Amino acid sequence: MNISHLVLMMGLLLTCVGGYFSIIGLATIFAGAYWSVVVMATSLELSKVVAASWIYRKWSIAPLLIRIYMIFSVIILVCITSLGIFGYLSKAHVEQTISQGGNNELKIDGLERKIARQQSIITDAETVLTQLDDQVATLIEYDRIRGPSGSIATRQAQAEERETLNENINAAYVRMEELQTELAPLQRSQLELEAEIGPLKYIAELIYGRDRAADYFDTAVRWIIILLVCVFDPLAIVMILAGNVGLNQRKKIFPMNEEEILKDMELEPWFDKPNKSREGHGLS
Repeated sequence: MNISHLVLMMGLLLTCVGGYFSIIGLATIFAGAYWSVVVMATSLELSKVVAASWIYRKWSIAPLLIRIYMIFSVIILVCITSLGIFGYLSKAHVEQTISQGGNNELKIDGLERKIARQQSIITDAETVLTQLDDQVATLIEYDRIRGPSGSIATRQAQAEERETLNENINAAYVRMEELQTELAPLQRSQLELEAEIGPLKYIAELIYGRDRAADYFDTAVRWIIILLVCVFDPLAIVMILAGNVGLNQRKKIFPMNEEEILKDMELEPWFDKPNKSREGHGLS
């Protein structure tokens, strides 16, 4: 197997793989007629390869209008294949995000705000309790313990308020535990998602910077897919044409058997020519 055969085989392999992605991608876009689109896209993919090879091999004898139309068709089919690949890879990215629990940032932010609110209730209640304690401590410091305005009476007057504050604190702690229970699986899912998109995160950070990377994950995905599309189907067509070029050159280098060589030189085999000397002497 020479390099031309290898190039041709790799071109066909790329075409088959790209065709598969394209067919599934197009069928997903037009899901209402899934199998019809699969049949249509398959026939177009095969036609594209045959048309590209035919244009190269028959360029010199093909009418101008046929050449123009077939080139136009191949270019359009390459674009359609690229769109199908783009749709397939985009769908795969979205499905990955959904399978990992989606982007839970909004839910996580909401739960964290609720937890912060409960923490604020606890902090406010504890602040009020501290103030009540300070009042009692001040009375004790000035030796005002008994009497209607003493520390004992003040403490008793605060009993109901203290009980309400303590109940609020306990209720807030219970609510925080419930929210933390809801938050934990979302955070775990978010960490799993971040682990899955780890390479993408570094690419986004490289292009957009660490502070802005999180806002451009989807944009980075699109650019990666565009780069893949640019070197997928176009490369397959070019490799198929390159393989044809190599095979054509090989035929020119190692042309033919003896009969084809003579024909190429516009000579006939000696045994097919009439022997004039024999004919002149009446010899057979």
